[in-house]
Amino acid sequence: MKTIPPGKFAPVLPTRGLPRRTALSAVAGTLSGIAVASHAQTATDWPNQAVRYINLFPPGGATDALSRIYCAKMSDIAGQQFVVENRSGSGGVVGTDAIAKSRPDGYTIGLSSIASQAIAPTLYANLPYNAARDFTYISGLWQLPNLVVVNNDLPIRTVPELIAFLRANPGRYAYGSSGAGTTPHLSGELLKQMAGLDVLHVPYRGGAPALLDLMGGRVHLIMDNIPGLLPSAREGKIRALAVTSAQRSPVVPDLPTMAEFLPGFEMTSWGAVCAPAGLPQPVVQRLSAFSKRALENAELVRGYQDLGATPWWTTPEQLATFRTHEEARLAPVIRASGARVE
Repeated sequence: MKTIPPGKFAPVLPTRGLPRRTALSAVAGTLSGIAVASHAQTATDWPNQAVRYINLFPPGGATDALSRIYCAKMSDIAGQQFVVENRSGSGGVVGTDAIAKSRPDGYTIGLSSIASQAIAPTLYANLPYNAARDFTYISGLWQLPNLVVVNNDLPIRTVPELIAFLRANPGRYAYGSSGAGTTPHLSGELLKQMAGLDVLHVPYRGGAPALLDLMGGRVHLIMDNIPGLLPSAREGKIRALAVTSAQRSPVVPDLPTMAEFLPGFEMTSWGAVCAPAGLPQPVVQRLSAFSKRALENAELVRGYQDLGATPWWTTPEQLATFRTHEEARLAPVIRASGARVE
């Protein structure tokens, strides 16, 4: 009797004499079993080709630089290239939707951010994906607090002085942000809500024009990601007061947190890695283990700290729980701000 080489042909079932429906069911069941076995084999030898990593924002920004540092280290660890593809638009919604609709085989992963996964579900009336159901969450990547800065002409050097000054001048001063629904915007809204302030919000198309208007005195306060503001603060062009993270940042350890004056204040941008829903567990486990090794690497740690970020590894379960908590925590702030995208 001849032996058929494995994988060359599907086995022939002895269907003769069986009812037609039974025969068809037997064939379908066997083919399904072959597909499952093939899928399992693909999962256990992952990765055996390049992996696409979808970044949600344009090239050149902080998330792009941080993503490329991570992907370079993952390429070293996995022995296959992790290639960054920038899919920007709608505050990260375009790229996030592309991740959700990709094949769950481990060869398309991408950035999961506070904007796309915790803010967008409340901000957008019609989101093309479901943040709770459409993704496999793998690991945190980084945490990046905002820096609180003011125009040098203001007689303010501390957070208590800032709060007292704005309370004494309701409606007369403005804070700038990189756009409605961003963490710089929500940082300002959180300050207004927690301190009972009347401050005008001026949205810009990005952090750079907001910074220019801050230095020009057209707005008076900004809370934006550390990399965009720290060089100007160190040059004395603007005055830094605090960071918005729960703990002090190792990048600017001498600056207090907002929470030291307003207990419970926290607005930290974060990035994580996710994949489409249904990713096989062997791939999830390998991605998680590789990410842990990458985020503990000394070279990556230095690269992240140079950009004002702190490496942040989590288990898949911890990340999924964290995302759910972040969405619930930020929803009241977003609703109170009036920000909404129809």
